[in-house]
Amino acid sequence: MNDTAKKVMSAMLAIQRYPWEQGVCAQAMYEAGQTEIWVAMAHDAILRQKEDGRLAVTGDNIAVTDPAANGEVCLRAWELTKDAFYLDGARRMMDYLMKDAPRTPDGVIYHNTISFAEGYSPEQLWIDAAYMAPPFIAVMGELEEAAKQLRGYFRYLQDEETKVLFHNYDVGTGRFVRRLRWATGNGWALMGVARVAAEAKKRGSLALYEELTGMGNELLDAMLRYQLPDGRFRDIMDDPHSFVDGTSAMMLSVYVYRGVLEGWLDEKYLDCAERAYAAVRAQVDRFGIIHQVCGCPHFVSEGTSAEAQASFLMADAWREKVGKR
Repeated sequence: MNDTAKKVMSAMLAIQRYPWEQGVCAQAMYEAGQTEIWVAMAHDAILRQKEDGRLAVTGDNIAVTDPAANGEVCLRAWELTKDAFYLDGARRMMDYLMKDAPRTPDGVIYHNTISFAEGYSPEQLWIDAAYMAPPFIAVMGELEEAAKQLRGYFRYLQDEETKVLFHNYDVGTGRFVRRLRWATGNGWALMGVARVAAEAKKRGSLALYEELTGMGNELLDAMLRYQLPDGRFRDIMDDPHSFVDGTSAMMLSVYVYRGVLEGWLDEKYLDCAERAYAAVRAQVDRFGIIHQVCGCPHFVSEGTSAEAQASFLMADAWREKVGKR
């Protein structure tokens, strides 16, 4: 890990976190090989596990898929330590997803138990969820269920014309809550597809691996039509007045570096990732905080965020692995 990445990591660990933020930050530490950190984060996610199985929940219990972002590190902590505490935490999270999580009539898991937008139902599908739940479901051995979830999010949210994904659809009312081509949401989807595809290959499900990498590669090519010269994106990709965002660029870079390393992408794609990495790295301040990204807590304006820090660290880790081939 280079000096810039170490500063980004330190800043990331200082940021307050909701369930999905704890999960993506812990996963970043896992992918970067920072064992002492991700195991500790898995431990705390279980300490904050709700009775119904949702991990790392602070405050109101409204998130359905976000807590599952913590699931893989809990499973990996059990594999490392053989401490049943971690396996029990992972299993309880899995039981919630498979038995209790609210779903569409055709079985796609909703994102929250409430609506944040007036006039809409809680029965909403957010593209963020493509990262939160399917990868964990896959590593728990339910590959077909993980693929079913990804297919469902793409079916409901993919724009037939451009092939990128809209942000948020309300199944209950039959209307989009946010029919916008949100760059970070598409980045979440790319990273989720990559993780499920990698697990499919690991388990010998080559047909599923090819299906998922095909989905991911189509989305990647669709996103690249909106990529700015420096490698980043507009927050709303097709809106020329939208602010410039680096988080989505790092998420796309994770997919590219991993895809080149694992063989589902041609090396010609490295250029788009390298430009993005350089542009985002230039926005790291002396405290390790990344600027010019989609900002918390509302993610509708420029700011800073835990997922920006985490996605940079993931991109850095996979980039380093590509360089060591």
